[in-house]
Amino acid sequence: MAMKLYTHPVSTMCRPVMMFIADHNLSVDQQVVDLFTGEQYGPAFTAINPNNFVPVLEDDGFRLTEASAILKYLADKVNSPTYPKDLRERARINEAMDWFNTGFYRTFGYGFCYAQVLDPYKLADATGQQQAIELNKKAAERFLKILNDHIIGSHRFLCGDKLTIADYLASGILSLGDVIGCRFAGYPNVQRWYQTMRSLPNWQATNAAIDGWAAMARGPAYVTV
Repeated sequence: MAMKLYTHPVSTMCRPVMMFIADHNLSVDQQVVDLFTGEQYGPAFTAINPNNFVPVLEDDGFRLTEASAILKYLADKVNSPTYPKDLRERARINEAMDWFNTGFYRTFGYGFCYAQVLDPYKLADATGQQQAIELNKKAAERFLKILNDHIIGSHRFLCGDKLTIADYLASGILSLGDVIGCRFAGYPNVQRWYQTMRSLPNWQATNAAIDGWAAMARGPAYVTV
């Protein structure tokens, strides 16, 4: 029985999983959950994931509802070199994924990017909204400097010179910057790494929706980094 992924092509957390699947030529049935009509809140999907989020992976009765866990599971299932068995190498990858999935995503994704383009994350008070964006910009800049100087540095990828599942997860999160027009000009190592990810063979096929979102969102003068 083929594995099944509940997904959506624009989802920040789905695209890294979709790219991993494409890169490894995995047999996974992909069912789109229409986030724009609120299908994720309907009773059918709520029964699958009461958190009402995608992605969700099902494998012969086993279910996972977090992208980081899905990437690790798939990598182990196919013995992918992107998640090596060496204890310290694996710990470094886990560390990077946790770093992105907590502080960076919360600040850069939810507090800075989503808060400028998605109404549920905007404050009703215009002054409060502006102040919140500026605060999150400063916090995002701090994270980006750490990413640029201490995580990537002179490496090609996040955890060294080899692609890992941390790169899949992180590049999906960073790609949110494309929606509001971020160029990351003050962070050359971030720019270099992100361009490396965008140049991988399956990037466009699995991340085209983020470019479409950026085109639709174009117009307002967003605050960027």
